[in-house]
Amino acid sequence: MEIVDCVCFLLVDGDRFLAERRRPDRDVDPGAVAIPGGHLEQGESTLEALHRELREELGLAAGQARFICTLLHPSQELRRLHYFAVSDWSGEIENNEAEALLWLRFSEAGRLDLPVDHVAIGEYRRLYVSGP
Repeated sequence: MEIVDCVCFLLVDGDRFLAERRRPDRDVDPGAVAIPGGHLEQGESTLEALHRELREELGLAAGQARFICTLLHPSQELRRLHYFAVSDWSGEIENNEAEALLWLRFSEAGRLDLPVDHVAIGEYRRLYVSGP
């Protein structure tokens, strides 16, 4: 089975993060509430893909991106998801691809539908959030 590389961006604003409700017509994880992201293009690095996907999906230019983790997600295809946290960006958030965008508090991470996203949130909190 081929592995498809993707980037996922955890847009962080204080104690909340941006999630998307995927459109019901998507081939992969339709209707799921998930951390946004997209596929790497041929010859693209994960950071190049991260910046391109943020522009395409949300109309944003990212400042510093912090690597969180890489996880495998078996869906209609086996995806290798490279998660990054972005807490500073420029531009106004646009919804160019999702059915809806949702700001969730980290305490509401249980609303995410994909188990792999729960692991990534846990890793983000372990690596970058101090205290309980």
